[in-house]
Amino acid sequence: MDVSAHKGVSGDDFVVGVDFGTLSARALVVRVADGAEVGTAVSEYAHGVIDRELPGRGTSGPGVALPPDWALQDPGDYTAALGAAVPAAIRNAGLDPAQVIGIATDFTASTCMPVLADSTPLCQLPDLAGRPHAYPKLWKHHAAQPHADRINALAHERGEKWINRYGGKISSEWQFAKALQLLEEDPELYQRADRWIEAADWIIWQLCGTETRNAGTAGYKGIFQDGHYPSRDFLAALDPRFAGFADDKLAHPISPLGGRAGRLTPAAASLTGLPEGIAVAVGNVDAHVTVPAAGPVAAGKMVAIMGTSTCHVMNGQQSMNGQQSMNGAELAEVPGMCGAVDGGIVAGLWGYEAGQSGVGDIFAWFTRNGVPGEFADEARRRGVSLPALLDEKACAAPPGANGLVALDWAGGNRSVLVDGRLSGTIVGLTLATTAPEIYRALLESTAFGTRMIMDTFAASGVPVTEFVVAGGLVKSAPLMQIYADVIRRPLSVIGSEQAPALGSAIHAAVAAGAYPDVPAAADRMGRIDRDVYRPDATRADVYDELYAEYVQLHDYFGRGANPVMHRLRAIRDRAYFSRTDSGS
Repeated sequence: MDVSAHKGVSGDDFVVGVDFGTLSARALVVRVADGAEVGTAVSEYAHGVIDRELPGRGTSGPGVALPPDWALQDPGDYTAALGAAVPAAIRNAGLDPAQVIGIATDFTASTCMPVLADSTPLCQLPDLAGRPHAYPKLWKHHAAQPHADRINALAHERGEKWINRYGGKISSEWQFAKALQLLEEDPELYQRADRWIEAADWIIWQLCGTETRNAGTAGYKGIFQDGHYPSRDFLAALDPRFAGFADDKLAHPISPLGGRAGRLTPAAASLTGLPEGIAVAVGNVDAHVTVPAAGPVAAGKMVAIMGTSTCHVMNGQQSMNGQQSMNGAELAEVPGMCGAVDGGIVAGLWGYEAGQSGVGDIFAWFTRNGVPGEFADEARRRGVSLPALLDEKACAAPPGANGLVALDWAGGNRSVLVDGRLSGTIVGLTLATTAPEIYRALLESTAFGTRMIMDTFAASGVPVTEFVVAGGLVKSAPLMQIYADVIRRPLSVIGSEQAPALGSAIHAAVAAGAYPDVPAAADRMGRIDRDVYRPDATRADVYDELYAEYVQLHDYFGRGANPVMHRLRAIRDRAYFSRTDSGS
């Protein structure tokens, strides 16, 4: 039976959504009729984030050392996690796999890799396993910043229309900057790559045996606008060898989100334990796929997916210049946004993306490196996690009591400055400052960063009418209250602990034919708890004062008045490469 041709909604039908995050993959089994979550499982990546040295394949020692700002992954971890998490989720649900009618996945982005024409990643070729550029470059790989700078400068010099769709700057995290870095640092490997592909599309290739390119990553991460990539002339001006990059390594029909990429192959059915031939949905980005999980799709509803980083996505309609999508929705240009893509979230609306490169990563860094052992001892005695203990102690005092303000740039700035070379700052430290007080300043800094993004959208004619949160950081009630107070509006929460996976499951249901489109599926399968956290006026008044100081620091260090952070990074890099060159 061709189960992928299923029509209509039955209480006995289920779909699987798989969320590929930075460190793990999460599979979720969802009932098609109402979005009920019946089973879940998580599989950690064996190699995690590769940012120090390559895996020592076939050796007893470490592999090749990586320079600063590199972040890679092993694609074998993706398929291994898929093969572990999906069968475990089905077992957890207690289902007969034959009840599953579709599968969909989402991925961190831009996480892109060079592959052969048959989808084999170059790092899986024995003679290339020791070459860093053969591996997928994770979203947090920022070593291509000089290449992004050149792309941006040339785009403005030539007056390329597409650059304004990205707030005036494309990011070092995205496809073209990373590919240009590959070409110029390892040209032989660049030539061996038949295709340059997002992990979001590569994993679909493994499931259905067919190469696809989804509208979301093509538009937001691949500079695909108005039906085409940047021109050959533009690419040749960057480097003559780069002229054919889009035509040779990217070009492929673009598939709409919610569409069916193909059917599950026998090999993928064996890997996942799912029925051969079920619908495989077109790939998607972890943040964008989450929007339908929040229930009815509406313009102005900003969804913030908060984890290691935060991605802010929403659909918009209002315009500063009146440019319309294919279905009549209007476009606005927002400085420093990550992109505006026609149909990038749902068909018929311009989808907007912004983000913060480091949020949970900042908290985890401080927890690892800045907390005296006495706090870890107390957390163990009380049977709570160290972050939970820090939340409690940090938020015991009122706003402003720590005398600190910080910039949330330890992982660079994604929006609105689009500069991976910026770094973190804490102002107001004294000999009396405590670890919990610093921790609170870091929590607050990320809320200030989100307010900066929201203010920029509003000033550009794209007002945020509702703010919805999802992701692992939602579990921290003190952090959520800080956000509500800082942005002076209620926070609604997606009614799922696995919101991206639920969003993927919604797309799987559409690809399987159970619903006519994503908004219809979201109405039935998504869910939201409204106004869970409400702002306190007294605390919000204090945060207005602190935010004003944040803005002063933001503009001083981030808009060119004092590029000290760039100079410090340059000194660090010179020291690293001089040490490497000398063999020490």
